[in-house]
Amino acid sequence: MQPRLLEKYRNDVLPALTERFGYKNRLSIPKVEKVVVSMGMGKAHEEKGKLETAQKQLALIAGQNPIVTKAKMSVSNFKLREGMDVGLKVTLRGARMYEFLDRMISLAIPRVKDFRGLNASSFDGRGNYNMGFTEQSVFPEIDPSSVTFMQGMNVAIQTSADSDEEARELLTLMGMPFRTD
Repeated sequence: MQPRLLEKYRNDVLPALTERFGYKNRLSIPKVEKVVVSMGMGKAHEEKGKLETAQKQLALIAGQNPIVTKAKMSVSNFKLREGMDVGLKVTLRGARMYEFLDRMISLAIPRVKDFRGLNASSFDGRGNYNMGFTEQSVFPEIDPSSVTFMQGMNVAIQTSADSDEEARELLTLMGMPFRTD
């Protein structure tokens, strides 16, 4: 079965982007290439159980097992040594990526407290968008009563767009609720 957001992209977003920007070649129309969901676990080397719990929760949220990221260099002020576990990340592509984006747009973002829209200036100049969540319990896969600690997460959306304007239009047509300040 085809993900709902992929169907929306093919039926609604492609024609709208072609009309707005006048693309001649179908392959030049921007699309979402990958989504990277990451968690920085600053004190993970002190509390091993915390890393394992976050790993299980991120696997539930993303639909695939995360990899553990290691420190690349030692920093004595942070009591950090090279090779210590410092975070988790998952790279999503294809159908899983569209399913995750659909759940994030339609279920998780509206559950954020005092939500007034996403910051439209979080693009990097090359058509990629970054956003963060302060807690993992906004995703419906996580049972709020089982959460023992709040953990933030970053979501990086990489698109094939050449400019931020094209990427913003792509994500807006896909349903991302950007602020209109």
